[in-house]
Parts: sequence; structure tokens; C-alpha cells
Amino acid sequence: MTGVATLAWRLTAALIVIFMLAPLLLLGLFAFSDRTLVSFPITGLTFDWFVKLYDTPKFWAALRNSLIITGTVGVISTVIGTMAACALARLPSRWAGLTMAAVTLPVMLPPLVLAVALANYYATLGIRFGLPTVIIGHLVFTQPIVILIVYARMAAFDYATVNSARDLGASPLTAFLTITLPIIRPTIVGAALVAMALSIDDFVLTFFTIGGGSTLPVYMMGLMRRGVNPQINVASLVLISMTIGASLIALRATRYRG
Repeated sequence: MTGVATLAWRLTAALIVIFMLAPLLLLGLFAFSDRTLVSFPITGLTFDWFVKLYDTPKFWAALRNSLIITGTVGVISTVIGTMAACALARLPSRWAGLTMAAVTLPVMLPPLVLAVALANYYATLGIRFGLPTVIIGHLVFTQPIVILIVYARMAAFDYATVNSARDLGASPLTAFLTITLPIIRPTIVGAALVAMALSIDDFVLTFFTIGGGSTLPVYMMGLMRRGVNPQINVASLVLISMTIGASLIALRATRYRG
């Protein structure tokens, strides 16, 4: 009976994995299909959709905007979020909890509500929509996530080594760069990747605050409005490749070197 139960659990796990990965596999398969319709049977494979997408200037403009926004959001949210988390970790738990509740309020709001609120806020102040407004909007919901991730690590951090370095004459900056930062570096890199992944994938807030430009999600939505287009699958593969590439870089950067 134990063997039957084990087999049943393994079969269930395999079906769950297949169910989760099937959409990605189909997306990659249809990106190479020579048919305009995204359906079976596939009569042949081609790279024509890649060529057509890469020959579109709007695609490269959207990709450039996405990289600018994501890179800027990743750097700013990581630097400020890490400093904020380190400061919160030094506060009494009661005050830290109240501050975290206030900081994470934007994350609890529906994206549409946050997007409308930011659009009205920019319009009231007379701020022109563009990449800066998108970056600020993305920081509103990525910054709290970075703070939460890094704070969770700093809350359990052992400051004995840092205090010893300070007693030996190290400045606060030197102690942070030589002791604290190497220890929490994997957490910081992970928080930065989460912030960048949320930023590059965002559509609602970007759509309301970008004005006349576009990012990859906005560009893909524009393609879908004109009907089913296999170029959407190719653009999706670009997003997936960027995510996997960032993960590999992160693994390389955080690899233990003894």
C-alpha cells in the first residue's frame, strides 16, 4: 500500500509540474510556428516572427524603455531599501512594526487604484508623464518589498562581529562594507531581482503614467489589440530570457567563494 501511495504522490507531483510548465513550453513552441493562428497542428517551424519583431523600431524603443526603467528601479529601490531596512532593524520592534505597516501600505492597494491615484497626483502637480513618472510609480510598490525582504534578514542579524570591528576602530561605513554587506549580499541581490521582475512585468501602473511612450508589456498589449500575433510569443520569450539571465548573473554574483 505504501508503494501505491508513493506512486500516486509522484504522479500527482508530475502532473502539477506539467500543468505549470505547459504554458511556457507552448509559448516557446508557437513562437517558432509558421502559422499565423496560435493553434495545432503546427505545419512547420520558422524564424520569420523573430525577424519581423526585430525589424520593428517600436519593439526596440519599448525594450530600451523597459531596460531603463527596470535598471533604475532596481538600483534605487535596492540602495534605499537596504538603508531603510538596516535602520528599521535598529529600532524597537514596536516602532519598527508601525513603520513597516505604513511603508507597505501601497503594496496592499489594488494596482489599478494605485495607478489612478498616481496619475491624478502627477496631473495635480503638473508633472509631465514619461519615464521618470513611471520610475517613481514603480518605486512606490517595489521599495516596500525590498525593505521587507532585507529587514527580515537584518532582524535576525548578529551584530557581535560588527560591534567588534567598531571597537577596533572601524568606521560605521567600513564595518558595513566589510562585514555586514558580504553577509547579507545574497538577500540584497534577491530583493533587487524581485523588484526588477515586478517592474519589468508591470502593465497597469505603466500604462497610466507613461504618457506617449511604451514598455514591453504595453507594446505587447498593443499587439494583442490588433488580433492574435505570433510576435507576442517572441516578445514573451525576450522577457523570459531577461529574467533567466538576471537569475544566472545573481547566482554567479552570490556564489560562495570560501
